[in-house]
Amino acid sequence: MREEGKSWRFHAHARYTRIGPDGNDRGEADFVQIQLPDGSFEDRSDDDPDFLTILNQPFAVRLDAATLRDLRALRGRVPFSATSPLGAESVLRGFLRPGTGGPISGRPTVAVRFEAEGTMNGPLPGDTTALVTGNIRMDGTAYYALESAMLMALRVTLTLDAQLAQSGTAAAVPLHIVYVRSIRVAPRTPPRAPLAKGDGTAARATP
Repeated sequence: MREEGKSWRFHAHARYTRIGPDGNDRGEADFVQIQLPDGSFEDRSDDDPDFLTILNQPFAVRLDAATLRDLRALRGRVPFSATSPLGAESVLRGFLRPGTGGPISGRPTVAVRFEAEGTMNGPLPGDTTALVTGNIRMDGTAYYALESAMLMALRVTLTLDAQLAQSGTAAAVPLHIVYVRSIRVAPRTPPRAPLAKGDGTAARATP
């Protein structure tokens, strides 16, 4: 990420292996997003068909100051809506409520629990010939750093109950799929200090 004037530019790239009945298939995903001065986001590049990068999730990668204050003051349930993480232009509606925060990679966080549901009508991610019609439910927790308002961790479970049909056919079969996603910031590994004489470790003394 980098600051561009009064905006922030986020670029995520992922390499992954898709495991299927026909074997393993390696893939890559790329996503570029701009956070504008008003706190809203604008997608500049979306090459993430399996919705794997941190920028292609139902929660923002960074909050504006006002939203962070609202989360810290959250006490009960408040309504919200989000685009389905499985695409198909579905909108899920539900509630936000306080979660149990704590340090992640040494940074204090505020947590928000979310639960929402809605309908899904369209192709499954990664298979445009498999059409589904049914309901999707999302439940999980997002953790934001108190200092930087960055998304530090995200746990979400997606449950899909639907009818599955192949494109061009009328027959359909019942479908039950559970997606579990977990994203967490990994701490940076500090560089090793050089060895001193006598196999000791050279390090600056603490005043």
